[in-house]
Amino acid sequence: MSSILTNNSAMVALQTLKGINKNLGEVQSQISTGKAVATAKDNSAIWAISKTMESDVSGFKAISKSLSLSESTVAVASASAEQITDILKDMKEVIVSGTSENVDFAKIQADIDERSALVSSIIGGAQFNGANLLATDVDGAGATGLTVLASLDRVGSGAPTTTTFSVATVDFEANLDLATNLTAITDSATAATALGEIETFLQTAIDGAAALGASADRISNQSEFVGKLTDALKSGIGSLVDADMEESSARLQALQVQQQLGTQSLSIANQAPQQLLSLFR
Repeated sequence: MSSILTNNSAMVALQTLKGINKNLGEVQSQISTGKAVATAKDNSAIWAISKTMESDVSGFKAISKSLSLSESTVAVASASAEQITDILKDMKEVIVSGTSENVDFAKIQADIDERSALVSSIIGGAQFNGANLLATDVDGAGATGLTVLASLDRVGSGAPTTTTFSVATVDFEANLDLATNLTAITDSATAATALGEIETFLQTAIDGAAALGASADRISNQSEFVGKLTDALKSGIGSLVDADMEESSARLQALQVQQQLGTQSLSIANQAPQQLLSLFR
């Protein structure tokens, strides 16, 4: 039955064209934004997961900056400790020369005093951003170590928790007090006493420098891990929400052809009632 009031063919063609235009709009949005899931409307579950992962990525970026700051702090202390070790080695050499009888003990002591003052100066200046791992009081507020923010851990659907570890002060300020605890050299006997003392100080400096070096290596490795983890999270987010541009491009061309055909079909369907005019001629 033909009707001038109801055109079923046109309605079908119109619904088909609307569906094609909707799909075409989605593909065009994917191509323009580069994302298959750009809003919660596109896929609420995937969007929620991606946003949670993006928040973790932001957290790891902050941790990476914190690790860089800690790494620099420990690096300054480590370099200073190694420099102090070299100075103590030179002092040991000078003291050894004082164990002889026919030397100028006053000049030897003057040399040692200068080097001792240099050690104290290095200890006092071995700070980065207000933290000194060679001092008794690391931050001027009673801290005995540097707390390093290492990672952000998430288990299941629970809130994430931070992981930290501490780099303890090597306390050269108290353990290498040369001005107070190193015997003044006035003769070969005091030189022998000072030699035993400087050997203890030297071993303390070596142990401290080694401990700081190990901590610096740990922070460096942790920073590298956080960087790789951040990259992996970004890759995971991309696999969830990014559009497949090759697929989208091919689909765009197919939908454009479908749109043209749908328009033609609607045009043909709209012309059908005009054929009824021939019945009244």
